[in-house]
Amino acid sequence: MRNYRKAVVCLFLAGLMTTMVTACGQTKESDGRVNIEIVQYKPEATKFFDQLEDKFNEAHDDIHLTISSPNDAMTILKTRFIREDYPDIIGIGGDVNYSNFLDSDLFMDISDYEGLKTIRQSYLDTDKELEFVPKEGVYALPYVANAAGVLYNREMFQEHGWEIPTTYREFQELCEQIQQEGILPLYFGFKDTWTCLAPWNAIACGLAPSDVAAQVNRGETTFSKEYEDVALMTKNLLQYAQKNPAAYSYNDACTAFARGESAMYVIGSYAIPQIKSVNPDIDIDSFVFPANENEEDNILNSGNDLQFSVMSTCENKEAAYEVLDFLLEDENVQAYLDDQNAVPCKEGDFTLSSTLDGMKSYIEQDRIADYQDHHYPSEMAVDAMIQTYLLDNSKNALNTFLTRFDKNWKRYNRDLIRKVQEYQKENPEDKKEGEVE
Repeated sequence: MRNYRKAVVCLFLAGLMTTMVTACGQTKESDGRVNIEIVQYKPEATKFFDQLEDKFNEAHDDIHLTISSPNDAMTILKTRFIREDYPDIIGIGGDVNYSNFLDSDLFMDISDYEGLKTIRQSYLDTDKELEFVPKEGVYALPYVANAAGVLYNREMFQEHGWEIPTTYREFQELCEQIQQEGILPLYFGFKDTWTCLAPWNAIACGLAPSDVAAQVNRGETTFSKEYEDVALMTKNLLQYAQKNPAAYSYNDACTAFARGESAMYVIGSYAIPQIKSVNPDIDIDSFVFPANENEEDNILNSGNDLQFSVMSTCENKEAAYEVLDFLLEDENVQAYLDDQNAVPCKEGDFTLSSTLDGMKSYIEQDRIADYQDHHYPSEMAVDAMIQTYLLDNSKNALNTFLTRFDKNWKRYNRDLIRKVQEYQKENPEDKKEGEVE
């Protein structure tokens, strides 16, 4: 009898849990409102999205919006996907995680969403280049981007009469001039290996094809061929920086630049809040890294920092689109730009931070290219590879690095390369991977 009662209790609890899970998965609130859930990956913007959630819910009586901003969003999302517990919309960056989710058919084609007509074509093109193989349709709404290049101390430049370089030769001459005046031109925090990607990306977007990873996967080129100049130029920067930059962290570099210990810092706009936390009064501007000898060949390193994808399992497409409309309202976009020092993916008369003054013309002209590392698998640890190369003073350091890059790319992308090349064989007349119509 006791065992029977235990069985009944277990069945009751199981039924209760099933009911609870089913209730959690329902798309309507008890008051009849449609529930839309967003999970977005930027915890630093939590307060902004909490306020945006309240603002939406106060203005809508037919839809209830929930926006979650967990600290480890990508891990949480992957866990939820495995459990088939999908939110309606996710907010992530335009990187290899997006590529993998897209390749798994997790996203809805939103080609019919009218808001796409307001988005700069360059940022839509960036997403197309993130497709492993060509897919018809549009699967993300680019929301905001960031920009990377060279931050500089505007007050220091004005005091010394230094001019902004527009070619690589001018950049070298500027660094030498700064050194001659007893000031350190650059400061790096390569102890944190990810920071090695900042100058690498800023240089690579001007010297290598934006779709170089796709070309390699198709067997059309190699990284050894495309990255030689990038690697040489990146290493050349060390002569203008402090000794042993691998002994200093990202925070060390931000602090040093904030205190005027260097005139410039090759990093993204995302570092500005950290710098200003040390010196709120520092006057920062930025310029595109001039990797070429012709200014017109220079490209701004800018990628989709936050974009929204509607999950293919979303049962309330119209409600999801209404949420996207709300996110895209000029007032809300501008509020995000002000809060996060970001670049709008939407066309319009937005006010950018003065720290981006030197990059505005590139943004307005759509002279941008994505971060190369957005195509690198995390398992490959390219940042650590670059750090090792920068610290290697042997004669064959360059060849060792480039050979390793090609070898490791094949190792960590074996299945993807096979998939891409099989697609090419089956679709010889189709557009090439990453090619934009």
